[in-house]
Amino acid sequence: MRKVKMRLLLFLSTILFLAACSSGSDDSSYEMEDAKSESQMYTHSDTEEADTESSNDFATIEMEDQALENEAESQDEEKIELAQTDRMIVHQAELYINVIDIDKAQANIEAKANKYGGYIVESNVYQENEDDYTAYIKVRIPENDFQAFLSDTEETAAEVLERNVTGEDVTEQFIDLESRLKSKRAVEERLLEFMNDANKTEDLLKISNDLATVQEEIEVIVGQMNYLENQTSFSTIEISMYENRVKIPELENKDLNTWERAQKQLAISINFILATGSGIIVFLVGNLPIILILSVVVLVIYFIVKRRTRKHKDS
Repeated sequence: MRKVKMRLLLFLSTILFLAACSSGSDDSSYEMEDAKSESQMYTHSDTEEADTESSNDFATIEMEDQALENEAESQDEEKIELAQTDRMIVHQAELYINVIDIDKAQANIEAKANKYGGYIVESNVYQENEDDYTAYIKVRIPENDFQAFLSDTEETAAEVLERNVTGEDVTEQFIDLESRLKSKRAVEERLLEFMNDANKTEDLLKISNDLATVQEEIEVIVGQMNYLENQTSFSTIEISMYENRVKIPELENKDLNTWERAQKQLAISINFILATGSGIIVFLVGNLPIILILSVVVLVIYFIVKRRTRKHKDS
């Protein structure tokens, strides 16, 4: 009986010990789960605060990224529409022609330029020598009348020496400028909104500087677009003209007969003799003192030589 009682007491004590251990492990697991939940809550709150600060700090970057995305989308849309729009071509031509009368040809070209609604950019005439004349004219003609003006100009020439026509497609360049302009306009609007909402002086100065830079870029893009539109709406034609004027010398007097020609030759001879005599007289009169001195010296030498010659003969 004692053995049985001892075994029952041992069994009950074992059961109580196991129950106490299981309750302790459950409490510790609950504590670990609570700690994990609290740490997750702090981490979540810290992340939200960091996100708020980063969103405030990178507002401008997001604005620019959005503008770039809009630009890319607009470029894709415009490139799809590119095949459906008219191409923008810059045409230029150079003509080298021979003309019969350079003045008439120049006046004719200027009249045709006015007829087609164009204008003269430059006009020069050069005379290289007595026989060769050249002229240079630079004309701007509406694109629609480019070929017609070239044909009319070639008809006025006696000979077309050279003809060069070139064309440059600037359609994609113009579309890229339009896309850049749209993105810059969007950035400008965002900066204006930020300027209205800014309260600090430092923020106002920073936004105003960025706004001035963007507006300057907008002006440059608009200028490039206006230049391309002007180049495509008017074509440039450079014309070099050459004229060779051969002058035939005319006879002074076609009715001149033999007797008149003899009289003319006699008059020339008499004039030559008179001119020669006049020159001799001028020479003698002008140099008379020198001539007298030289004459005296010559006479003295002559008499001395003659006297010595006599003495030598007498001896």
